[in-house]
Amino acid sequence: MSNRRQVILITDGDDYARRAVECVAKEIGGRCISMSHGNPTVLTGPEIVQLIKKAPYDPVLVMFDDSGLVGEGAGEKALRYVAHHEDIKVLGVIAVAAKTRQAEWTKVNVCIDRDGELTPYGVDKHGIPELEMGRLNGDTVYCLDELKIPLIVGVGDIGKMARHDHYENGSPITKKAVELILERSDFNGGKI
Repeated sequence: MSNRRQVILITDGDDYARRAVECVAKEIGGRCISMSHGNPTVLTGPEIVQLIKKAPYDPVLVMFDDSGLVGEGAGEKALRYVAHHEDIKVLGVIAVAAKTRQAEWTKVNVCIDRDGELTPYGVDKHGIPELEMGRLNGDTVYCLDELKIPLIVGVGDIGKMARHDHYENGSPITKKAVELILERSDFNGGKI
């Protein structure tokens, strides 16, 4: 039996995202590495792996953020390290849309719009479906296509989306994305 920690990576780390991810982790019986939040990410990959290993149980939700920097920033460097670590099993990624129109985008398997509907189209930071299928623009997503991720779920700006994902409402969009990843990964026999 593997002792690898089962982790969901999230490409957002501001205060709104932290509150939303903490809320969802509590609701699903998982753990959130709150210290991984930051805009941009301040912890290194090795530091984040040590925190993941200290979490008492899985799944572990971890945040990464580049703060809009073009190219591979601190968030992506840490994400890449964690995703490649031999003691980590990545169940999936929640790719968060941003207003960037630089060259930063990723392929996604599915998106969840701000009304909680699954869509094959990308979504913008407000959670509104865009015109391109299977593609999401964001600022901490550049390296995702290079990683072996079993499922990438695109969402709008976590904890926001015109209050559709606010933590006071239980962050339903983030929760649905986490539940989808857990279901598709067969985490805990598909039971949440």
